Amino acid sequence: MRVRDDMTYRDLGLVQPEGGDEVGEVEGLGSLHRKVPDLEDVSDLVLIDRATGENYRFDSQAELAAFKYQRYIKRYLRTVAAIDENVGRLLDWLDETGQAENTIVVYTSDQGFFLGEHGWFDKRFMYEESLQMPFMIRYPKAIRPGSVSDGIAMNVDFAPTFLDYANVPIPSYMQGTSLRPMLEGTSGDEWQDCAYHRYWMHKDASHYCWAHYGVRSQRYKLIYWYNSDLGQPGAVAGDEPPEWELFDCEADPLELLNVANEPAYASVFRQLLLLLDAKMAEIGDVPQHDSRAALARLDLL
Repeated sequence: MRVRDDMTYRDLGLVQPEGGDEVGEVEGLGSLHRKVPDLEDVSDLVLIDRATGENYRFDSQAELAAFKYQRYIKRYLRTVAAIDENVGRLLDWLDETGQAENTIVVYTSDQGFFLGEHGWFDKRFMYEESLQMPFMIRYPKAIRPGSVSDGIAMNVDFAPTFLDYANVPIPSYMQGTSLRPMLEGTSGDEWQDCAYHRYWMHKDASHYCWAHYGVRSQRYKLIYWYNSDLGQPGAVAGDEPPEWELFDCEADPLELLNVANEPAYASVFRQLLLLLDAKMAEIGDVPQHDSRAALARLDLL
């Protein structure tokens, strides 16, 4: 997940040389893709553009690291620009054919994406760059153009929302809440007060992300790193101790200061822990933390 260490030749659009570990570490068990090595001595390193055949050489390890980032970010932004252009074409076509007024168009994604923040690429972690998702919707018939909501939404809310707008009954077993009241400005003060996140595939071979879950309120975020594979396929066992993280996303938007052990935030920790327990009970998820032990720890701060 680190730009400097973990990007493969494929990620960067480069020719992967023939050979074994001397040309790069395998991305994961069973993968044919290798990582571009982070070499101290780059004097003999030549990277080749897969599309054009252009050769790249480097004078230092730092120059190689900068090349990886620039290569990654420019390829990513070209992809985003292409999507943006074609969404525009779709919206223009709906306008031209007179269907815009009665057509719902949603622009979103499964998660956010790290673009070098904390030195990372990809997603999965519960930090803001990954947790926050774009969600734009156009439905002139019912949603006021240009309106913005700061209400909390999750991707499990998408399906109930689409069923609601299609006038189809929402099954009782389906998780999530229709976003229709929030989108139309009628949600009131009883709207959901936190978002829940969980990543379970501990230290998987491709991403090496540790298992965790947590909640995000309007201002604060509580994360529990339970760091266990739980016997799940694809997860890898380890001996990393569990850990709590608490962030004040207003005072510390870059999430650089863990305040879980700060006495001044003890009441916030307690409040977020209650939200976490309630949300896990609501959806039927199995906690790996001991709330009593966590609360007893607060009394010692």
